[in-house]
Amino acid sequence: MSTGRGTSPATWLIKGARPLGGEPADILIRDGVIDSIGDGAAPARAQVLDAAGLIALPGLVDLHTHLREPGREDAETVESGTRAAALGGFTAVHAMANTDPVADTAGVVEQIWRLGRQAGHCDVHPVGAVTVGLAGTRLAELGAMADSAARVRVFSDDGRCVSDAVLMRRALEYVKAFDGVIAQHAQEPRLTDGAQLNEGEMSGRLGLTGWPAVAEEAIIARDCLLTAHVGSALHVCHLSTAGSVEIIRWAKSKGWRVTAEVTPHHLLLTDSLAAGYDPVYKVNPPLRTAADVAALREGLADGTIDCVATDHAPHPVEDKETEWDTAAFGMTGLETALRVVQEAMIDTGLLGWAGVADRMSRRPARIGRLPGPAGALAAGLPASLALYDASARDAVDPRAHASRSRNSPFAGMELPGRVVATFLRGTPTVLDGKLA
Repeated sequence: MSTGRGTSPATWLIKGARPLGGEPADILIRDGVIDSIGDGAAPARAQVLDAAGLIALPGLVDLHTHLREPGREDAETVESGTRAAALGGFTAVHAMANTDPVADTAGVVEQIWRLGRQAGHCDVHPVGAVTVGLAGTRLAELGAMADSAARVRVFSDDGRCVSDAVLMRRALEYVKAFDGVIAQHAQEPRLTDGAQLNEGEMSGRLGLTGWPAVAEEAIIARDCLLTAHVGSALHVCHLSTAGSVEIIRWAKSKGWRVTAEVTPHHLLLTDSLAAGYDPVYKVNPPLRTAADVAALREGLADGTIDCVATDHAPHPVEDKETEWDTAAFGMTGLETALRVVQEAMIDTGLLGWAGVADRMSRRPARIGRLPGPAGALAAGLPASLALYDASARDAVDPRAHASRSRNSPFAGMELPGRVVATFLRGTPTVLDGKLA
């Protein structure tokens, strides 16, 4: 399956799929490229896939994945994480830098990139750290990572905020030279010291230290102003509050180069789920209120929020199944993302399938600086696509997931949809819902 293995993709005729949810059409894949979309007989020796009733989407692109390797292979590896991605319909993921060692040098990002090529289940684009060791004191080797074989264009200290305004300005200035982007984890550290749950009625009732919305919003406002001053590109990770949506909307109205993402879990879940102190619901940023969820959905629907990103954060059992205050922050998300988006956005009428393709493929591909017309479904383009059964519905079972970790907040929840097949440049990585 890897581009590095030298295999020649077979010819496939996908019969009767509905591109972007539209009218049924046959998709002919030849030599790793979409040859045509329309009606046609199967060429000689073509493999035929009956896709009647299935939605055809461009391969999904995740801007925010934690693959944990190197250093935390007990939680996830590039191999297991990209298997999970393929099963979720993803053909490209951006691997965050908080590994051990941190991905703050050309050597480490190249290692992660090569591991992705060897696995072959989807493309892996390493995200470089903004600061050395994620320590927030001096810039990492941004230029060297950009010039490496991994061609890094997105930089983030995700998990930690670049809270020093001078350092953030320097990072934004530096990446302008190669059209890079700084992806900020917006969390004012002094306002969130010891924070455990969204500051509000639920945190007060449970006796957990509150995490105020302003801790996120203050950093976003500052960084929007900085990026406008510098003329650079800012991407804001995992928006979680209604106020954050308004700040991004304001920045975009100014024409500033600001983009933003929202996670599937912030589109569906609220802080009320923490009532039983189950740490599977402990995440950074925290789950917020129903009003915040509604604002996030509206922002994604109207394009204020550019894309959905999973923030797939796997953890071993011992790090999550413990007392709330000592449990790790984070949730898995690759294998449920599209299903959650259907529940939150499609089935509520807020988005159509063309909108999902835009928010989960085209825009994240553009923000991530992927080469070519990534995130599109058209003749002449690489045949990276997903086939999805929107009529399916069943309960989420993390034990059946390919991820090494089981910390899914959707465990036992009934969700719509099923990824039936995923193709990476004409080679199937998933068929009939199973790894090919």
